[in-house]
Amino acid sequence: MTDAEKWIGRDVNELPTPALLVDADALEANLSEMAGFFADRRCKLRPHFKSHKCVTLARRQLAAGGAVGITCAKLAEAEALVAGGVSDVLIANQVVGPAKAARLAALNRQALVRCAVDDPGNVEDLARAARAAGVILGVLVEVDIGMRRCGVPPGEPAMDLARKVAAAAGLRFDGFQGYEGHVITLPDPAERAARVAEAFAPLIKTRRALESAGMPVAIVSGGGTGTYDITCEIDGVDEIQAGSYALMDGYYRTIRPEFQVARVVLATIISARPHRAIVDVGVKGLGCEFGPPTVAGNDAAKVRSGAEEHTAIDGVDARVGEKVRLIPSHGCTTNNLYRRMWIARDDRIEACWPIEAAGAME
Repeated sequence: MTDAEKWIGRDVNELPTPALLVDADALEANLSEMAGFFADRRCKLRPHFKSHKCVTLARRQLAAGGAVGITCAKLAEAEALVAGGVSDVLIANQVVGPAKAARLAALNRQALVRCAVDDPGNVEDLARAARAAGVILGVLVEVDIGMRRCGVPPGEPAMDLARKVAAAAGLRFDGFQGYEGHVITLPDPAERAARVAEAFAPLIKTRRALESAGMPVAIVSGGGTGTYDITCEIDGVDEIQAGSYALMDGYYRTIRPEFQVARVVLATIISARPHRAIVDVGVKGLGCEFGPPTVAGNDAAKVRSGAEEHTAIDGVDARVGEKVRLIPSHGCTTNNLYRRMWIARDDRIEACWPIEAAGAME
């Protein structure tokens, strides 16, 4: 019996803490909600692996329906996905340098693994690696639609790079990628919808111009949990790279109430005073980029401060040894800190899923 197996069937409060805990009912409801939304739509879902980094959950997202493949952020994540049996992967990022290009090309002997490009020199490296490996590598030209991160400008710069990809032996131009990350969490739904449409308009115009010039564009990929129901309605967008919807976090739940918070960090109170408690997890176990965590089921409790291994909570009267469930503000970076997720139903442990790509940064 493995260490994980001995916990199956036991109460979650027996787990050593801090522990990453997922409510199976909430997770299944989230997967069903998103799969049902995309079931009959032309635009399809490509769930983002970076949000949880767990291959088992990625396979569950595909099995739920409405999805065409998986998105990830890193080459090492793509390697974990392919090793886990996922056959269609988009690295929504640039894969730069001869060594990484060779790894990506080799991966395409086992599965369809695309990446994004925004630089002519990178195109040449990828083409050279693809030819050496004897594969054809699918590429999306990334277009900056207002986030001012990666991507070439829309219009002629994007079309010129697309033509360079199409002309490179070993590469296949599959389309464009654009990410509206600068507007994806705007709190007002009407403003969010208007800004998304404004952001994508130059990219869709670029697509139509390239198609009119006789070059097919198979895919335009973008979007996220905050805009999935907006971006998918834009004529010319084919895939939505939503990821946070599966487990949710404190940041996203304020704008996407249709999805349940399925993930918490289970912690133990290690020191207690009147109206105050200290728990055994800090910033080394909680993604806090978007603010402090909140205490699940206790609106009166407020996180006062966090250190590496401690979180101080006011408004709690509890004893040393009692358990607290914290909702991290940022789920993606929280999952990256753990090596496994405990899956529970009615507070009984059902399974333990490895987080294969935790720490997979390269």
